[in-house]
Amino acid sequence: MKLRLAILWLAAISASPAAERPNVLFIAVDDLRPWLGCYDPALKVSPNIDRLAATGRAFTRHYVQVPTCGASRCALMFGRRAGHLPGDGGNEASKKTAAQQPVPALPALFRANGYQAISVGKVTHYPGNHTGRDWADGPEEIPDAWDVATMSCGPWQTPEAAMHGYAGGIGRAAMKDKPLTQHVDGDDKTYPDGWIAEETVARLKEAAASGKPFFLAAGFIKPHLPFVSPKSYFEEIAGITPPVPKITTKPAFPTTWHNSNEFRGYSFNEGDPFQSDAAALTYRRAYLGCIRYTDAQVGKVLAALDASPAAGNTIVVLWGDHGWLLGEHGIWGKHCLFEEALRSPLIIRVPGQKQPGARTDAIVETVDVYPTLASYAGIPLPAQLEGASLRPQLEDPAAPSRGTAIAAWESSRTIREDRYRLVISTRNPRQVELYDHVEDPGETRNAAESAPETVARLRGKLAPPP
Repeated sequence: MKLRLAILWLAAISASPAAERPNVLFIAVDDLRPWLGCYDPALKVSPNIDRLAATGRAFTRHYVQVPTCGASRCALMFGRRAGHLPGDGGNEASKKTAAQQPVPALPALFRANGYQAISVGKVTHYPGNHTGRDWADGPEEIPDAWDVATMSCGPWQTPEAAMHGYAGGIGRAAMKDKPLTQHVDGDDKTYPDGWIAEETVARLKEAAASGKPFFLAAGFIKPHLPFVSPKSYFEEIAGITPPVPKITTKPAFPTTWHNSNEFRGYSFNEGDPFQSDAAALTYRRAYLGCIRYTDAQVGKVLAALDASPAAGNTIVVLWGDHGWLLGEHGIWGKHCLFEEALRSPLIIRVPGQKQPGARTDAIVETVDVYPTLASYAGIPLPAQLEGASLRPQLEDPAAPSRGTAIAAWESSRTIREDRYRLVISTRNPRQVELYDHVEDPGETRNAAESAPETVARLRGKLAPPP
């Protein structure tokens, strides 16, 4: 009821003329840590995303609210952190909480203000927005959010099979050994992201020609597990040596460490990375190959935008739903509160971009995306949003932000500021982690006992949500 009332209220607001309202092209990439050339010049794996950053603004310290796909995307969709509603910290966060949210979902907000809202691929947790068998039908994950929500499944036939698809239209459930990597000869549609790119380009051309402002969201799957991509992309990055973590062992003190169970659910077809440095390097390169593959798909979408009548009046956002550990702290995966799981790429380009290509080091959060896009579209902001518009940083990369980022995972919560990260357990008040990023950027030493005043100060900022 709250959601419907909010939408009706927004629909009653007169918007500015369509010709003045910018379109939005939103691109989500699953499990993407900032291993991009625009973040690390040594990693020349993302020429298309790098060109976007060169014409827009890369946020070097963007943090997600939850280090898992569904809850992170829920925070994006509703502009609110986890902890307000039961079930909002897991992968079914949007499905469980959409009807209780006090604000409309981001695409619903735009729909209520005269935009066409289109979703292609994995934008929310369920590609195509359906939560039934094989994710092909059933109730909508976020009801009434989109005019069109589709997942181009190709030979995989169902969104669930495509989400973890191998070559030949084979889903993970049908693969007996579930290899961690696969690189076969073939074109971009050998794997699902090629199909998602094709559908996105078609929808973009149609929307741009319609004369009606659009909010078009595209969600690409790779580099999510398994690490599969056409062989040509893996070969392209073969000469690149990815960074090797300095510490690859389990912390000696209590943390949100886990046993990499999602990762261990695949067969180590190229060696055991927990036992072999060579195998670990191979899997890191496979991850880079997936990024190169997805970057090519992003390039197709950006090229279609550039060739369309909407090119000069479209906001472009590229967002990673969370980071991913590649051996740091002995973890291969997400689902923890270390820096590598929470920091992800965020790149935004707006029409008339000021100081294009300049990066900003302001600490920002995923919940900031909602008010940013609404602000540029001239749409009044719901009062219950928890983020802040990034318009100041888009106009001036040196502009400060509020300076903190808050995240949660299971029974633990964390706050990150310029120098420190504090992690606390809501179950055990004595379990406290404090990391000094000046002295210990790898978060390997717990400084909580030696800095009680800092712990107390940050704990005060990490008050539980109402």
